[in-house]
Amino acid sequence: MSFSLNVKKELVSSIPNARHCRIAELAAVTAMSAVLRDGRIELSSENEAVNDCFTMLIKKLLGKDPVQGTLTGKKGRKATYVTALTQDETEEVLKLLKMQDGLVPNRVVVQQTCCKRAFLKGAFIAGGSITDPEKDYHLEFVTDDADKAALTAELIISFGIDAKIVNRKKYNVVYLKDGEHIVDVLNIMGAHVSLMELENVRIVKEMRNSINRRVNCEAANIGKTIAAATRQIEDIQFLNDTVGLDSLSDELRTTALLRLEFPDASLAELGEKHDRRVGRSGVNHRLQKLSDMAERLRSGKPG
Repeated sequence: MSFSLNVKKELVSSIPNARHCRIAELAAVTAMSAVLRDGRIELSSENEAVNDCFTMLIKKLLGKDPVQGTLTGKKGRKATYVTALTQDETEEVLKLLKMQDGLVPNRVVVQQTCCKRAFLKGAFIAGGSITDPEKDYHLEFVTDDADKAALTAELIISFGIDAKIVNRKKYNVVYLKDGEHIVDVLNIMGAHVSLMELENVRIVKEMRNSINRRVNCEAANIGKTIAAATRQIEDIQFLNDTVGLDSLSDELRTTALLRLEFPDASLAELGEKHDRRVGRSGVNHRLQKLSDMAERLRSGKPG
């Protein structure tokens, strides 16, 4: 079972206690998944959870069970679950949701914060999806109507979360790609179990990324140290072949001989190996002087 489907099943398992929140959730489910056909609201979906949510809300608000049926799709395709209301039920629902024929939600049903949460919950059940967080962070609400997409984005933004809208063929998609924002939306909708699962994945991924960055950084530093030591050894060997190390001051000769003896040592480690400890910056200064001397000799400049 996909992570997205798990989120929907968790959301469907709870119905708001307040009547106004049930109205807001039903408004979202109806707007996202239902159509008006011959004056009747008809909802069809390949996801049984969408129909379960719709029928439970209708039963709670109208006190009656709508007619349900299952239409089997063509060979190789999923079954389609269908719920159709009578004309009387349709009129009652449209009046209850304060909807017009286009099934566009009326903002009056999402005035309270709790109703905004309920609406987003219903919108996700009916038209939302979320990518497996092991692969990527992406949550979206899909609708075929620009006004419905605008309202959904507006409600998300009202909670201080950045939501964007993109057109995808004939659909309008409200989406989020930030892991922290997706966690916030799951919390708003009440998907707390799924939220914890996503947070666990985020923690593991962040730890893994942190370790990888550290390893890469250390590898890069090691590479730089090796490259620098190689250049230093080449310069010292050049000095030895041209003017001889005995021509150097005692300090420079000692540091040069230690670098030749310990080619893999860091500057700090080289400093520790001197008879009288030399700091890292002191070792670096001496090696730089040796490199400068070698460079001047190579270019024919006087020392």
